[in-house]
Amino acid sequence: MLKFVVMASFLCKIGTADGRIVERVFDSSSRELLRQNLESQGFFVFNIRRQIFGPLFGGRQHQGRVSGVRFLAFNQELLVLIRSGLPILQVIETLIEQMESGGLREVLREVREEIKSGSCLSDAFAKYPQIFPHLYVASIRAGEKTGDLPLTIGRFIDYQKRVEAIRARIRSASFYPLLLTTLATGVLFFMLLYVVPSFTQIFADANLELPLLTRLLIAFTEGLSSYLSLLVVIVVAGVFLLRRFLHSARGRLFFDRILLKVPFFGGLFRDYAISNFTRTLGTTLASGTPLVSAMTMSRGTLNNRALEQEMALAVQRVEEGTGLSESLTRTGFFPAIALRMVSVGETTGALTEMLGDVADFYESEVEKRLVKLTTMIEPVLMMVMGLMIGLIVVAMYIPIFQMGQTIR
Repeated sequence: MLKFVVMASFLCKIGTADGRIVERVFDSSSRELLRQNLESQGFFVFNIRRQIFGPLFGGRQHQGRVSGVRFLAFNQELLVLIRSGLPILQVIETLIEQMESGGLREVLREVREEIKSGSCLSDAFAKYPQIFPHLYVASIRAGEKTGDLPLTIGRFIDYQKRVEAIRARIRSASFYPLLLTTLATGVLFFMLLYVVPSFTQIFADANLELPLLTRLLIAFTEGLSSYLSLLVVIVVAGVFLLRRFLHSARGRLFFDRILLKVPFFGGLFRDYAISNFTRTLGTTLASGTPLVSAMTMSRGTLNNRALEQEMALAVQRVEEGTGLSESLTRTGFFPAIALRMVSVGETTGALTEMLGDVADFYESEVEKRLVKLTTMIEPVLMMVMGLMIGLIVVAMYIPIFQMGQTIR
C-alpha cells in the first residue's frame, strides 16, 4: 500500500577511481537520478542502459539488491567480529566463510580484493552502491575517521532495526485489506462471467419480462464477456504507459504531488517521510557527518520527488547560513510540533537526540494511522463488496420469484 518508489534496473558502464572500467547493474527510480548518484560517489559514467527484462536477461546475478533483514544480519555479524579485535581483512574473510552463497558473498569477495590492494573498508564498500547504500558508506567512513568504527556500526544497526520495524508494520497493515480486496474481486468476476450467464439462458428459455435491474446487469455482463480480451489489452497497455510516465521525472513529480493531496493518505505519507528523514539525519549527524552533507544524504529517504525538491532548497539555505529549523519551516511540509522540537534541539545543542525524538513521535503517528486505516477499511470493503454481490443476487432472483408466481 505504501510503496513510494518505482524502481528499475540499469546496466551501467562506469570508470572507477583506480582507473578500471566495469559494468554493473543498479536499481534506481530514474536514469538521471542514478547518474547523479554515481557521479557524486566519484564514478565516471560512460553509459547507462535500462534493462527491459531485469537481471535474468542481463548483468551479473550477484549485483541484485540485498534484503533489509539480510543486510541487518550482515552488519550484526560484522560488528561482533570487529569488536573481537580481528583485523578488517580477517573480518571480511571470516564473513565470507560463514556466509551462504549468494550476491552478498560474491560482492564481499571483491571487497576483500579491494582491501588487499590498499583500499579502506568504506572505499571498498562505496564501489558497490547497489549493496551498500550511500548513507551506510558515509557512516563507515565517519567511523574510520573517528577511530570508533564499532560505535558507528552499532548506531547504524539501531537505525536499520527501527526502519525495518516500521516497514514490517506497514506490510502487515497492508496485507489483509489487499487480500480481502483480491478475494472479493475474484468472487465478483466469477459471478459476472459464469453465474449470471447461466441464469440469463434460463430467463431466455422462459421468455420472461425481466425487470430493469436484471436487464441492466445482463447487458453489462454480455458486454464484459464480449469485450473481455479487448479490456485486458487496454488494461495492460494502460499499466505499461502509466509505468513509463511514472518513470519519467515529470510523471514522478506529478504523481508525488497528487499523492500528498489525497485525504488521509497524504498525511500518512508525509508523516512516514518525516520519520524517515529525521531518523536518517539524526543517525548521520551522530556519526560525525557535517549538517549539509547529512541533509543531502537524508533527502533521498523522503521517497517523494516534491518533498525532495523542497528539501533541496532547505539544504541550500543551510549552506547560506540559515538555521536548520528556519530552513525546514520554509519547506512548508514540516508540522509545527516537529519544527519546535528541532528548534529546541538546535538551541540546547542536543539536535541529534531531538531528531530521534521527532522520528519516534512520527513513527507512532504512522502506526496510529495504520491502525485506524485497517480498522476503517475492513468494514468499508465488506460493505461495498457485499452491496455489489447482493445487487447481483437480487437482480437474478427477482425473475425467479416471478416464474414461481406464474407457475402457481
